[in-house]
Amino acid sequence: MRTPISQAIQRLKDLVRLDLQSGWRQSLHQPTLTPPPRDHPDWLGAPLNPQGRIAWPGGSRVLWLYQSLSLPPQINDYPLGDLQCLLSLTWWAERAAVFLNGQLVQEGDLFDCSTRLTLHQQPGERLDVALRLVSPSHDQGALVASSLVWEGDDPPDPGFVAMELAVLEKYLARFSPCQLTFLETQLARVPWDRRGVKAGFDKALGELRQELAGLAAPLRQWQVSLLGHAHLDLAWLWPVPETWRAAVRTFESVLSLQDSFPELIFTHSSPVLYEWLEEHCPDLFSRIQGAVAEKRWEVAAGLWVEPDLNLIDGESMVRQVTYGQRYVQAKFGRPSPLAWVPDSFGFGAQVPQILHQGKIEVFVTQKLRWNDTTTFPYSLFRWQAPDGTEILGYMSALIGQGVDPEKMVEYLWEWHSQTGSREGLWLVGVGDHGGGPTRDMLETARRWQSSPFFPELEFTSAYSYLGRQVDQAPGPLPRWSGELYLEFHRGCYTTHADQKYYNRYCEGLLYQAELYSSLATLLTGLPYPQAALDLAWKQVLFNQFHDILPGSAIPVVFEEANQTWKVVTESLQQIQSQALGHLGSALAAPAACPAGAGQLVVFNSLPWPCTQVVQIPTDPAGVWDHQGQAVPSYWHAGNLYFLALAVPGLGYRSFWLGPDPVLANPALVEYPHRLENEYLLVEIDPTTGEIASLVDKRQQRQILEGPGNQLQAFRDSGQYWDAWNIDPQYADHPLPAAVLEGLERLDQGNLAQQIQVRRRLGNSLFVQTYRLEQTSPLLQILTQVDWQERHTLVKAAFPLSFEATTAAREVACTTITESPDLDPSRWEVPALRWVDLSDEQGGLSLLNNCKYGYDYQPRQLRLTLLRSPTWPDPEADQGQHHFTYALYPHPGSWQAAQVVRQGYELNRPLTVVTATSEGSLPSDGQFLSLGSPNLVPMAFKQAQDNPDTWILRCYECHGETATLELHTVAGLEITKPVDLLEQPLPSPPELTLSPWQIKSFACEAVDQTQSRIS
Repeated sequence: MRTPISQAIQRLKDLVRLDLQSGWRQSLHQPTLTPPPRDHPDWLGAPLNPQGRIAWPGGSRVLWLYQSLSLPPQINDYPLGDLQCLLSLTWWAERAAVFLNGQLVQEGDLFDCSTRLTLHQQPGERLDVALRLVSPSHDQGALVASSLVWEGDDPPDPGFVAMELAVLEKYLARFSPCQLTFLETQLARVPWDRRGVKAGFDKALGELRQELAGLAAPLRQWQVSLLGHAHLDLAWLWPVPETWRAAVRTFESVLSLQDSFPELIFTHSSPVLYEWLEEHCPDLFSRIQGAVAEKRWEVAAGLWVEPDLNLIDGESMVRQVTYGQRYVQAKFGRPSPLAWVPDSFGFGAQVPQILHQGKIEVFVTQKLRWNDTTTFPYSLFRWQAPDGTEILGYMSALIGQGVDPEKMVEYLWEWHSQTGSREGLWLVGVGDHGGGPTRDMLETARRWQSSPFFPELEFTSAYSYLGRQVDQAPGPLPRWSGELYLEFHRGCYTTHADQKYYNRYCEGLLYQAELYSSLATLLTGLPYPQAALDLAWKQVLFNQFHDILPGSAIPVVFEEANQTWKVVTESLQQIQSQALGHLGSALAAPAACPAGAGQLVVFNSLPWPCTQVVQIPTDPAGVWDHQGQAVPSYWHAGNLYFLALAVPGLGYRSFWLGPDPVLANPALVEYPHRLENEYLLVEIDPTTGEIASLVDKRQQRQILEGPGNQLQAFRDSGQYWDAWNIDPQYADHPLPAAVLEGLERLDQGNLAQQIQVRRRLGNSLFVQTYRLEQTSPLLQILTQVDWQERHTLVKAAFPLSFEATTAAREVACTTITESPDLDPSRWEVPALRWVDLSDEQGGLSLLNNCKYGYDYQPRQLRLTLLRSPTWPDPEADQGQHHFTYALYPHPGSWQAAQVVRQGYELNRPLTVVTATSEGSLPSDGQFLSLGSPNLVPMAFKQAQDNPDTWILRCYECHGETATLELHTVAGLEITKPVDLLEQPLPSPPELTLSPWQIKSFACEAVDQTQSRIS
């Protein structure tokens, strides 16, 4: 119910506003680009829906709207006089075009979705307005609002006075409700009967403002700081080339507006955009550099792109910072103190430590305001990583906003309630597809700067604003520890599985290509491929953008991304192959190897010994190890399989081929549906293809309570953000179970026992091979899927025989340990290589090689395999998929069971190459060793600026202290600690890592003349 105050405010607004919604005529049958004639027979009345909008069907349908206007001399008896008339429009449309008297005057889209056009017609003059609107592909279109508005400054028009009064009413209602009566009394004296005489009525409004000035005076003790912004997705509902064009339009617009509005300060992220501009638009880039130097442009660009920060691993996060900060420092004079990620879909626990090591002081987002269940409790806080590192966290106002005084003060007072501060920061500008502040926004801001009924209003930079907030905080800021989980967009852990696969695979390739290239340069003199590796990294970092890797873009984006992934893959494979070839040549041939025998070298990129079955394409042959012992092997379809036993960590082991194979002949299969080795006893149900029994022989413990590897499918529909969101009620909509179509035994001698099952789920075929290697504690499930579902979610489910008391999931450079009774808002959570459920006796780890979405309860563990949304990509995930997940039952805790190692081994298997060994290195050995078993290397690479310096980075993986003891065959020694920009830290090298700590070190050869082995 309206109060007398709100009634008076609305009455004032109605003196200078004329609603146009009911006056439109429409045509859905004219897909032309120019307006149809106004007398065309297709024009029909445009009905309004219950929300007062003109709606039409989705699917990129064209709607024409037409209205012939004659500007009135007065509204509700109030003479409009010399007030300026504006046409105000708001739409929900994929594309929009506004025509005045047949001339195109404005275009927009889903994000640039409103305009206010100045009209120059005199009262009584006719104006033909036509709108061409294209509905979104995924949603109905709508003309949301349309009106004529009249404005003036001297004196302020009744509409402006009405908004001043609305701000005052909101202020009094919150901070001084007892004074609302006085406001109501004053408004009751408005001489409505004199509104027909403009000068007299305007004078009365002026007197009203003077009477209320005392009430409004405290408002001027508050401040709304403004910052121009234009969120620009590097790819989303448009391809990457359109992003470059949008960036040019946006940045040219901002610089032009700064000429007319010198108070405007603008901020933008993403060094990749600046790099593109530097190459393709050098004059525009130079102007931006000038604006940065004049402090009118803030480079909030600590990360190369605004990436997804749930799905990428720790080294990817590091390189986002390294490449971003090094570029910003080189081109703008200093690194950026800000990590600006307003739209990413959640943030891993180690982000604060990584940002801090990259000279970033402040983390900025607004995304947790999108939570669907709980409200994030803080707007300004200290965000703490697992190692104790803290940075400033800032939950900003929403992006993509105009200058709306009522919204602005509501946000300001919400900010005050959380922080005690009377200064709030408001981000001004059209976003998502770029755009930034408009002239109308800036003119409106100037109007409100001079209003005595509004807080102080001025532009600032984000860094300056946040510095003031910290300095003026009434006490210590609240602390948030661990990940920032977004209670929304949980489907992004799974959608577009191809992007997830390529990302995981390329992250591993980048690590190995750098590692082996570094070793080859040190030991053989092979030139280090710095330029090729930099290019590969930048391509991968780009594809980690928060609408590419999460799978939430249009088809052409993924066509471009997949082409990039393939180029990167081929380049890195070639780099690795060349490096391994040189390293193989640096080895001495095994003493027992006969002259002329084919030589093989198995390389291990992980820091602990690994045992795996490896394969290489070759003719049938026998395999012998470096000591001359025959190695059981198995040849099939052109591939030779053999067991590489205990290959040294960060090292290698040599083998050779002979003419007399020692075949790993299969034992007589007494139980055709059973897989068994010294660790596990597995039974496969011959009627369903599921796991009937899984026994950990070390504990003599049945792990499963019911059938394991159930393919549980659910209807997953009805979500507006289709690619992003899993239906929260998906569990209420189960689909029919998978049907077994075939089962076959496919053992690889006695190297690996295998059972392949074929199951039909809806229109899709799952071919899964249960694989148990001779010496492995893992049951691998190699999976091929022909996925042909729509709006379906499928999970692999494992019911447990024990009540888990601890859940652990690996995220970038740490493990989150929590109760298996997940918070109701966290019904789907992100993880990298594994999740573990355990009790006091032991547990079960569920590992994967390219999946990220899990859910669990104390007696159930599930991995999300596939989804099938239809917007924005109608063919998302349709077709072929290949992936592997694995079960690891274990005694003891996840640390004691070395689950971290098992996850890495599944994702970074041993590499076998043919070699001609003619060097002097031992035929079996280590290139590097780190000493502590709980240290994991993240990178070993040549320094960016010094070819004689090598960068080693590692992290502690068990939540325990570790000491780095570096030993290398190249004679390297640690010389100094460095940050992520590879710049020296002032402290001496401290080789002890605290729990979950990440450290980077510069290493140099003690004697450069002896670092290479011929």
